[in-house]
Amino acid sequence: MRILSVCLVNVIRRSFFQLTAQSGTFLILRSKVNTCRTFVLSTCLNKNSLPDATEKLNLDGWKDLMRTTSQEETSEKDSDAEEDPNLTATKELIEVLRLTTKLVPENISEEQFQNLLELPTKTSKKKYLAFLFKRELKKKAEKEKKEKKKESSRETCVEKNSSNKPENRLIKSFWSKSEDIVHSWRVAQSMIFGQPLVFDMSYENEMSQKEIKYTVKQMMECEAFNRRAKDPFHFHYCSLTTDSPYHKEFVKRYGEAWDKLLVTVSEKAYVEIFPRDQIVYLTADSPNEMKKFENDKIYIIGCLVDGAGKPGISFARAKRLNLATARLPLDRYLDWQIGGKNLTLNQMACILLALKDTGDWKEALKFVPQRKHSGFVGTSLTETGIGMKTKTNRITASQGVSHFAAKSSNRQTKIKWWEDVSS
Repeated sequence: MRILSVCLVNVIRRSFFQLTAQSGTFLILRSKVNTCRTFVLSTCLNKNSLPDATEKLNLDGWKDLMRTTSQEETSEKDSDAEEDPNLTATKELIEVLRLTTKLVPENISEEQFQNLLELPTKTSKKKYLAFLFKRELKKKAEKEKKEKKKESSRETCVEKNSSNKPENRLIKSFWSKSEDIVHSWRVAQSMIFGQPLVFDMSYENEMSQKEIKYTVKQMMECEAFNRRAKDPFHFHYCSLTTDSPYHKEFVKRYGEAWDKLLVTVSEKAYVEIFPRDQIVYLTADSPNEMKKFENDKIYIIGCLVDGAGKPGISFARAKRLNLATARLPLDRYLDWQIGGKNLTLNQMACILLALKDTGDWKEALKFVPQRKHSGFVGTSLTETGIGMKTKTNRITASQGVSHFAAKSSNRQTKIKWWEDVSS
């Protein structure tokens, strides 16, 4: 009886399969009669043609095929990992330094890890990890400081609200957003009517990635100072190509604000944009001393960091292009003590902005770091405030020496008097 029922079920299934094939549908059936699991596939999906026979696929063979492909993929991954020993060595170095409680940051981004892989020696990798660790601690400290400041501001607000003293409503407050709009309007006007100030961005091959980051940071400070100036310059970033190290660092730091920045960015050189007779290249190696600021000149600043340690590059480039050069009159106005006369980009921008506004070298050279000089040359120039500290220290020291000499002379007089009396 059981055998007859099984045969009847098989007949019904076969007839049903033919009907589905005629209607053009695709049917997958699992057979329970055979000991091997199979897929029953329709070879024809067209209504006009009928299949001659069903096509069967062994599921166990399909599984074996999938296993072999997965094993091949894992073997390829293992081979890729074996082909990059620097990656494994760097990971092991990080883990060892963490276990030995060395200076290793908690979180390392993909970009930082890529920079770590590019370092050639183990010592340089340790120094870079220590740098990231210190920067992470600094960020945590700044975050805690901000939170404490917020809490203190909330407490002061609560105290002000609790007091019943009436507030002064006569003077309207000037919001920072309105101030930002005013600054943006001035910079926009300078892009049409302002004097150009050109930054030569063609030195990226002369610097490392770290020096490029410092350069971009200084240029961001230049843009901030120029934005807040009364009469700002029209900034030109010349020889700045797309996807260059400079461009990538600018996009990374500014983000979406880079496309909205009120500066002129050009891949062309400055000699292709401005006339040569108006260009003056500012370099510390120039033999020509700058006498005064000229509004009809176009000043060029080479984008090299102060610590690059490569003197004469900008001057040589200006001479090759047959351009006029000039240097700041630091020796004429300042009592220079130590260090080179190469100033940072933000210091140069502040000096030129002050010269443009006032035309006074005493006001402009206040932006030179005081650690490099002991004040202005001449007594009349020390009244400006720079160098007064050194002069006061000298006077105090001389007074102390004279006071000590007076005390010692009085003591000698007393000793001589006592000897005369005792004799």
